[in-house]
Amino acid sequence: MTHLTPNFTLEEFTVSETAARKGINNVPSDMKNLQWTAEVMERVRTILGDKPIFISSGYRSPKVNMAVGGSKESAHMSGLAVDFYCPDFGTPLQICKELEPHMQELGVDQLIHEYNTWVHLGLSTEKPRHMAMTIDGKGVRNGFG
Repeated sequence: MTHLTPNFTLEEFTVSETAARKGINNVPSDMKNLQWTAEVMERVRTILGDKPIFISSGYRSPKVNMAVGGSKESAHMSGLAVDFYCPDFGTPLQICKELEPHMQELGVDQLIHEYNTWVHLGLSTEKPRHMAMTIDGKGVRNGFG
């Protein structure tokens, strides 16, 4: 196991059932962005009371991103996004509401409450937009809830 930070491993950020099933390499050649994302996630973990965080999607190679139907501009492809949940803290909505006041200090570009199942946290090497959004069966809208 290769640790990026004390609580997050490279494997957590790169595991993909789709990549495994299709035989696609899903490890980035440059780890800089992934390292930064893991460091931000350590700070998220602290904000959430040091509860375990489970990553459902981290880095996605362009081929994996295409195979899962990800956005053509997905920050996952550059190692700057992570989808996660933290059941010991609460629901994805509760997590988003807890993290929203910290978006600026964390450098969050996008914080998205997705389908009441996971939280998407995206970073940007440009100026972060600090977007708080909800995506669900009703569509995409600003804010949570």
